[in-house]
Amino acid sequence: MNDDMVPSNKAAERVATASGAAAVRRLGLQFGLAAGAACALWLLFLQLTDNNPLGPKQLMGQLLVPMAAAGSQWLLRRTLAPARPGVGRALAVGGLTVLVAAALAAGSLWGLARSVGEPALARNRTEMQEIVRVQQAIRAPEKRNAQFEAAEMREVSQLTVNDLTAATFKRVLLLGLLGALPAGIFLRK
Repeated sequence: MNDDMVPSNKAAERVATASGAAAVRRLGLQFGLAAGAACALWLLFLQLTDNNPLGPKQLMGQLLVPMAAAGSQWLLRRTLAPARPGVGRALAVGGLTVLVAAALAAGSLWGLARSVGEPALARNRTEMQEIVRVQQAIRAPEKRNAQFEAAEMREVSQLTVNDLTAATFKRVLLLGLLGALPAGIFLRK
């Protein structure tokens, strides 16, 4: 009889791995920096191709953040195997990934907006006003409110670099957490 085919009654030997907290920090920072750098490179690509890097097209690069969070959670599970990471560690690595990526994405937007100056910001305001006008035009007549529409236009016409930066940080954080929470729960096993 072949002894290799018979399962042993011994407990599985623990493979030497980094501690859970160290793995969470390392993976969260690695994946967060990579996702944030991808967001920054996307903004630079938009600027170099004469697109508006301050407008809605930046969302295409920000969609990488939830995938990076899920990737960090998946790799944490593989790193800690045969042990399971648990919900806390899985959510922690995803949250850290998202937080680092959001900070880097917002910082890169702020830096780019400061470097391209007021003409690019004015161009962005013009594009945003056009988007708001189109949205207002397709809104059902019974749902239209002149005061609300005027306030929308006023708000868009007064956008600053800090407003765009805060909105980017919040959007990346929200998108990332929407991906990281379910992935952290389901990728922990």
